[in-house]
Amino acid sequence: MINRREFVQAAMAAAALTGSAAGGLGRLAAQGRLTQDELLKFEATGNVTLVHITDIHGQLMPLNFREPTVNIGVGDAKGKVPHITGADFLKTFGISPKTPSAYALSDQDYAELAKSYGRMGGLDRIATIVKSIRAERGDKVLLLDGGDTWTNSWTSLQTKGQDMVDAMNLLKPDAMTGHWEFTLGEERVREIVEKLPFAFLGQNVRDSEFNDPVFEAYKIFEKGGVKIAVIGQAFPFTPIANPRWMIPKWTFGIRDDDMQKVVDEARGKGAQLVVCLSHNGFDVDRKMAAAVKGIDVILTGHTHDAIPEAVKVGETLLISSGSHGKFVSRLDLDVDAGKVKGFRFKLIPVFSDWIKPDADMTALVTRLREPYAADLKRVLGKTNALLYRRGNFAGTLDDMFCEAILTEREAEIALSPGIRWGATLLPGQDITFEDVTNACAMSYPNVYRMKMTGERLKEVLEDVADNIFNPDPYYQQGGDMVRTGGLGFTCDVTAPMGKRISDMRILKTGAALEASKEYTVAGWASINKDTEGPPIWKVVEDYLAKTKTIDLKPSDAVKVRGA
Repeated sequence: MINRREFVQAAMAAAALTGSAAGGLGRLAAQGRLTQDELLKFEATGNVTLVHITDIHGQLMPLNFREPTVNIGVGDAKGKVPHITGADFLKTFGISPKTPSAYALSDQDYAELAKSYGRMGGLDRIATIVKSIRAERGDKVLLLDGGDTWTNSWTSLQTKGQDMVDAMNLLKPDAMTGHWEFTLGEERVREIVEKLPFAFLGQNVRDSEFNDPVFEAYKIFEKGGVKIAVIGQAFPFTPIANPRWMIPKWTFGIRDDDMQKVVDEARGKGAQLVVCLSHNGFDVDRKMAAAVKGIDVILTGHTHDAIPEAVKVGETLLISSGSHGKFVSRLDLDVDAGKVKGFRFKLIPVFSDWIKPDADMTALVTRLREPYAADLKRVLGKTNALLYRRGNFAGTLDDMFCEAILTEREAEIALSPGIRWGATLLPGQDITFEDVTNACAMSYPNVYRMKMTGERLKEVLEDVADNIFNPDPYYQQGGDMVRTGGLGFTCDVTAPMGKRISDMRILKTGAALEASKEYTVAGWASINKDTEGPPIWKVVEDYLAKTKTIDLKPSDAVKVRGA
């Protein structure tokens, strides 16, 4: 668990959001006074302001996105943030139920609270927040983008990321790093990066033949009279989690030793503040903070964790800013003689109904979306259930995808990747083409159909489970557990590699999965080149055309032990 000092910091940060006797946002909202001024209110301090956004995943518009019910920590991370969810999360951070903070930061009463507090995010609302901070703090501000920005919406897929590039150019970040950006392919990434008016950083990306850097490792800025080194750390497992054939000449990795050299080099060039702009994931960054000396701040991304505190590891502050544009992090720092003497932090919730959209960004977003507007708003069906993604093992949105695959591809077992991005749909809501593609728009979408033995299926599940639940964060390669349709199993998260998965069974018959028997398996997002099959959005669209209305309850097909 967090220590007392961290708890006090968290409570102070959460106080800006929660309802209380003193009158936080919960009370203000109840009185109809939830305002932009209250959301952005901040007691400035120090001579540097870092503004952080990450994991927007191509989302230009406000949306609903529910935080996970289940986020299991293993090893040293067990019981620590971000592996605290639901009511435990609210209790840990002193957040009152049914307040704006409870809605923004947890899964509790989500469908009910969504009716009161509305959608979150939207790049035009983010632009308003960024402009407000810049107007207040002047030359003290650095805006940093943690990556997973250019892809994973229909418009970004159709424009090969150009819609997001144009929008971010208008927002004017000072630097970014990447992950899903690389699924646009090496040629396209180079084309974009060469034209960016700001730095694309990645100290851990190398040319596989000569080990030369592919991108700048770091850049030094001067803000508020302070020299600030920003070091980029791209997702270290990109060629494992995503298709290697898309970036065959690049290698990644965590590269602690290289990171230490870069930190030392930046300090040697006069950097008084060292910031790591990272897409490692929170647990990896927590370990890296302890291993690499001299990093003052790690702005972490990838695992989508929204944490209303600055978590301290030694002398390093870890900031985690959520996903989908739901939050903007503001960190004010008092830097003196190469040391952080004090700080103040706020995770700003982007309540789209209460933050005035920036007119310039709204106009640009409207223009970018216009060619695709008719397709995006096509109604494919309706849901009577809360359809959500996130959680280590299951989500009703993924269950719908699995049902579509089973039906449309005539399979016995369906596999769907444990990706974390995709909007939440509320009960009674129409399901549009945009809603579907927000959950599956990627450059390798084909739905394969093949024979697999029970033994091979177990190997697949064991491999993914080790990527998530290996007690050493440096062996956790990202994502949540692969979703299964037609197949149930038990997972012991504390068991050793190769022995976590048991009791595999066919749900339709209840029969145990036989190791030597072949089963018809269909799935999508294969990292293998030239995978054949219809795109996943077409499969889901065809399924909805027949099903019309979705009425799913959360699945209990996966049993979890050791959590």
